[in-house]
Amino acid sequence: MTELLPLMSYCFVMSATPGPNNVMLATTGANFGYRGALPVILGIQAGIFVQTVLMCVGLGSVFVAYPMAQQVLRVAGALYLIFLAWKLAGASVAGSSAPKAVSFAQAALFQALNPKSWLKAVTMASVFMPAQGNMLASALLVSVTGTVVGTPCNAMWALFGVSIRSVLKAPRNQRIFNLAMGAVLLVLAVLFLR
Repeated sequence: MTELLPLMSYCFVMSATPGPNNVMLATTGANFGYRGALPVILGIQAGIFVQTVLMCVGLGSVFVAYPMAQQVLRVAGALYLIFLAWKLAGASVAGSSAPKAVSFAQAALFQALNPKSWLKAVTMASVFMPAQGNMLASALLVSVTGTVVGTPCNAMWALFGVSIRSVLKAPRNQRIFNLAMGAVLLVLAVLFLR
């Protein structure tokens, strides 16, 4: 594959820039530490891996044939982001009952509603998937490359959250942080609906 460096660069940009997954990771790292964020990192990567393989082996043709399916996913994803923003903004702070971290399964399943993950998977399948050769082997190569590049990027966002934990020990600061992260998710939801 001669497109490996451009593919890796694309995966880096899509994985390292702010989006729903990285907001969720920073928030999880800040509230639950790196150990609490690890299932989220692994769930995100598992979900994106499956999504990319499916797109590479032909699911993208469904979106071409039925553009409404893509719109439905976009609206469902935006609504879920609004739900997450509401849940995050209302998250408990120190001294009250603690919220639960996102699980591996929840993070993996969230990729089905995450518009940025769909954009990444569609682009990887349409731009970087080789036209010749074994389709499944090529799909696995593209998907593994995305995982190898994406995992450390996600880990950096979780570590960012961990690094600000000491500032968030004060309930007021944690509340402000959770409200700010909820607002970011709300803005992303609105942008996805445009």
